[in-house]
This record gives sequence, C-alpha cells and structure tokens, in this order.
Amino acid sequence: MAIKNLFAKPKKSYGKSYNEHLFEQYKLYVESAERISDRRQNANNYFLAINTAFISLLGFSFEVKGLEVVEGLRPILALTGIFICIIFWYLIRSYKQMNTGKFKVIHEIENHLPLSIYRCEWQALGEGKNKNLYYPFSHIESLVPWAFGIIYFMLGIVFLC
Repeated sequence: MAIKNLFAKPKKSYGKSYNEHLFEQYKLYVESAERISDRRQNANNYFLAINTAFISLLGFSFEVKGLEVVEGLRPILALTGIFICIIFWYLIRSYKQMNTGKFKVIHEIENHLPLSIYRCEWQALGEGKNKNLYYPFSHIESLVPWAFGIIYFMLGIVFLC
C-alpha cells in the first residue's frame, strides 16, 4: 500500500542533492523508529516496576496484623492494579501502532533506495504471520499486563470474600 504525499517534490524539480538528502532523511527516520522502540522498552520497565511494587505491597499487607485499615485498602489496591494494567496494555498497543506506521513509511522510502532491507527482513520473517519464523514481540509483550491483571482480579476476589 503506497503512502500518499510522502515525497513532497519529485527528483527532477528538487535538484542534484536529492539522493543525498533522501538517504539522510531515511537514516533520521530509521533512528526515530529506534527511539520509539527504546521509549517503548522504558515504558514497559516502568509498568513492570509499578506492578511488581503493587504485588509486593499487597503481599506485605498480609504480614501486617491488627490493622483493619490495611485490609480495607486491599480491594482498592487490586482495583488500582487492574486500572494500571489497562493503561499498560493500551500503551503497548499504541507503541505497536506507531511502529507499524513508521515501518510502512520506511518500506515506502525503500522503494526509492537501492536496497529494501527492512521490507526484505519482514518478508523473510513471514510478515509476522508464520509463528515458526517469527512470533512478534508485541504479542508476547501484550500478555504481561493481562497476567498482572488476572493476578489483581483474583486477589480482589479473595479480598472481597
């Protein structure tokens, strides 16, 4: 699928620096895709830390005896944990969508370069459709908030019973 209006000027009207500028912009754009991946990993680490802290706090609440206030907060903490997992899942989904868009643009730019290395790599991996060739990280990654969410849900039921 071609992306409309990616090339603002045709090569003929741009001038002799067209190829050089095209390649420089391509490199910058690939770097921006890498930065998105870095930000995505940092966000994952952040949410893993939050969820680990919440699970630890809930576990610690069983050690505290005689404080009815702590027992009353357990369902609220579990519900808050579920809410955090929902945000975590949507963030993963958003980063996946952003990377998908960026790689569509990269593939389109590669139509004007000597090599289409990202497209070729994606095709070699079966475009994520063949799990034996490649199981997309985002599929695995999106299971993490669900796993934490299930733990919070089960704890919430235990707390309410």
